[in-house]
Amino acid sequence: MADRIVLNGVSYHGKGAIKEIVPELQRGGYQKIFVTSDPDLVKFGVTAKVTDLLEEAGIAYSLYDGIKPNPTIQNVQEGVKAFREAKADAIVAIGGGSSMDTAKAIGVIITNPEFEDVRSLEGVAPTKNHAVPTIAVPTTAGTAAEVTINYVITDVEKQRKFVCVDTNDIPAIAVVDPEMMSSMPKGLTAATGMDALTHAIEGYTTKAAWEMTDMFHLEAIKLIGQNLRAAVNNDPKGREGMAMAEYIAGMGFSNVGLGIDHSMAHCLSAHYDTPHGMACAQLLPLSMEYNRDYTGEKYREIARVMGVEGVDSMSQEEYRDAAIAAVRKLSEDVGIPQKNERIREEDLEILAADALADACCPGNPREATKEDVIAMYRQLM
Repeated sequence: MADRIVLNGVSYHGKGAIKEIVPELQRGGYQKIFVTSDPDLVKFGVTAKVTDLLEEAGIAYSLYDGIKPNPTIQNVQEGVKAFREAKADAIVAIGGGSSMDTAKAIGVIITNPEFEDVRSLEGVAPTKNHAVPTIAVPTTAGTAAEVTINYVITDVEKQRKFVCVDTNDIPAIAVVDPEMMSSMPKGLTAATGMDALTHAIEGYTTKAAWEMTDMFHLEAIKLIGQNLRAAVNNDPKGREGMAMAEYIAGMGFSNVGLGIDHSMAHCLSAHYDTPHGMACAQLLPLSMEYNRDYTGEKYREIARVMGVEGVDSMSQEEYRDAAIAAVRKLSEDVGIPQKNERIREEDLEILAADALADACCPGNPREATKEDVIAMYRQLM
């Protein structure tokens, strides 16, 4: 079977990249733009950095900003209704994974209305038409939703998240401008940055990994190790490095999948509303420890690009220990809490069942059991 790579048709990177949004919309001849964002980004003027450009160019737009941190089926359905009422013909998604995931679902349903119940999009849905033309503008350096072929929606009624994988959902254009990320507080910068590291490490060790995605993932791991601490302190060079790193990680994992860390993190978000990046960050050293004996020599390369010296003279056990220690040290340095006190013993059975049913789980290099998952959750309590 051939390996496949799906990426944006066009992407822009670097300071001031958002200035390319208007020319792209004008080239496409779009008349009414549907802007998705979230209330905090609107409140703190981040969304306005883009909408001001639309207004200056005389481009009409409608703003939908009722998106929750873990977007729900209801968010998507309300967004579909708002898009139709606006009579829009393109989407500009501004925000983290929540805004971009919501925009993906809206865009797919508009062009494939038979999936309007949203739940039918779970897994690999047989959509026929590409989503509404979308420009994705990330404001966090973490999810890489601007370059991936997947999105995650929360089913509040069933207390679960579900993953949708669809080449028809990828944004036509990604605009990755580090200046759009400069207002992120320290905690969010740390959590989303560790989410990007989780993408890179899980993508590098997943069953479907291959040479091209390995190249992306190792570069992303290196950049995150070099830049996340500085980004948390709002250093401009750190922001630039993380903006590049999260996108590169997305180029890889979107095409090969993830593993048990993300499966378990999705459950923490669905049951306790734990922010996705925080859940991934807390689980990363634990999932690396769990997978260590099923990763061949890959932890040696992770340790190397994380800046560990002398890896070539280490035994396999030593370089595996070193890789896990380097990730744990970075997590501690950027202030990630090591415990999630919201996890309850009585929830562990259902959390484990949901994690094993999650779409990310099959890609894990080690086959997981319910007992294994429960044991990892207990380490977080």
